[in-house]
Amino acid sequence: MLKMLYLIHVLGTLVWVGGMFFAHMVLRPVAVARLEPPQRLPFWVDIFGRFFPWVWVSVIALILSGQAMVVMMGGMAAVGGHVHGMLAIGYLMAIIYAYIYFVPYARLKRAVAAADWPAGGAAQNRIRQLVATNLTLGLLNVALVFLLPLVM
Repeated sequence: MLKMLYLIHVLGTLVWVGGMFFAHMVLRPVAVARLEPPQRLPFWVDIFGRFFPWVWVSVIALILSGQAMVVMMGGMAAVGGHVHGMLAIGYLMAIIYAYIYFVPYARLKRAVAAADWPAGGAAQNRIRQLVATNLTLGLLNVALVFLLPLVM
């Protein structure tokens, strides 16, 4: 059972962090270079419309599998400090993602529907900043899995 939970956790991480890496480091620079705002912003609404449901599934899977693994390992008192750190980072990432979804993404959709490109650009820029933050936190969390247990 622990291995299955770990697999679910890793797959959720791959989808979310890998998707952010691809979108931020590969897709975004090409979209900026090739598309003007009237094409680029609706493109991002469509991209997010397909990616964000997967992120919700990933966030839920990560929280449930992570908490279940902690319980199976004896609870928070029984796990190392790196697990506490990973949980804190994971919950912070989930909060940031929920904010992205409910605030700047909603603004981006409204701006695109109204063809308000400056407002859409501002919303998209805020999403970009927050995705960069979450990507950094996600990569840090992956590093914790491999580095901290060796030092503790």
